[in-house]
Amino acid sequence: MRAIFIYLVKLLIALIVVFSLHLAILNFLEKPLFENMIVLSYLINFILAAIVLLVIEKTMQKKSAQAGFIFMAGSGLKFLVFFIVFYPTYRADDKMQTIEFTTFFIPYALSLIADVIYLSKQLNNQTSS
Repeated sequence: MRAIFIYLVKLLIALIVVFSLHLAILNFLEKPLFENMIVLSYLINFILAAIVLLVIEKTMQKKSAQAGFIFMAGSGLKFLVFFIVFYPTYRADDKMQTIEFTTFFIPYALSLIADVIYLSKQLNNQTSS
């Protein structure tokens, strides 16, 4: 449980750093900083990454081969949330702008990559012990 907590703190710090960089780039480009649900996007991606990770970790403790399926279902859940929460607002003007897409995709990609790295380490430790 300690490893999960440490991982989630690291993920949160990484998301805060990337969020800050994201805002700095938006500021440099003279774009609105807090539009396109940027705060909600980072928050939801962190929460979903944490939930999926906790469910997978629980599954792996049971030595279940279903962890991969749960990971895929978690990715599907993240896309479902995108289409329910973000997509209607982004498509309200019948266009999805690059800035809208990156507002969701950057924290999504960071969370996904971090989860894959963490879970691959966990799986390697599980099979070698």
